Amino acid sequence: MTGRREGDKKVERRTYGLQSLGLEQRSDNDPATMVGYAALFNSPSQDLGGFVEEIAPGCFKDAIARDDVRALWNHNPDWCLGRNKSGTLRMSEDDRGLRIEIDPPDAQWARDLMVSMGRGDVDQMSFGFRVREDSWEKRGGKNIRTLKSVELFDVSPVTYPAYLDTSIAVRSLKEWEDKTTSEAPAAKYRADIARVNLKRRFIGD
Repeated sequence: MTGRREGDKKVERRTYGLQSLGLEQRSDNDPATMVGYAALFNSPSQDLGGFVEEIAPGCFKDAIARDDVRALWNHNPDWCLGRNKSGTLRMSEDDRGLRIEIDPPDAQWARDLMVSMGRGDVDQMSFGFRVREDSWEKRGGKNIRTLKSVELFDVSPVTYPAYLDTSIAVRSLKEWEDKTTSEAPAAKYRADIARVNLKRRFIGD
């Protein structure tokens, strides 16, 4: 990410594995392409601090068409693997999730990364995003957050699933819980008034 985005408290990151990233070679003369999934649909995350997160199909549709997205190694802007505007990063949604293809540069650090990927040492992907639309619900006793639309900043092969960065989501959860709690008495009051009015209508005051 750029420095501006690093400092933006609204940016969140999520990491996916296992085996969400690998190498493909079209022919012996072509360089290897990094291929994988930066995010998976309808796949519950681990507990992220009082809630579980899922991604709805279509979440990245607008971002693919609209956003200027980089592929970075370990989210480091000094190691740019590709960019969608230049055609070296290609993104699409399929039934499984956000599929990516990266044509890495002919640089030593990128070649070293591909060696690590070929050995299976690096096989996870992460993505940086800002929420445009989400929803919260209780399901099976758990708080579930569903990402419906995001602004996408980067997709990154990562060594560790270290960038959960859930502080923004936790604040959003707290706001939803407060709103739900504050609305509950009001909803009960409205229901009581409706019952009283119904009783008056049929049997009088």
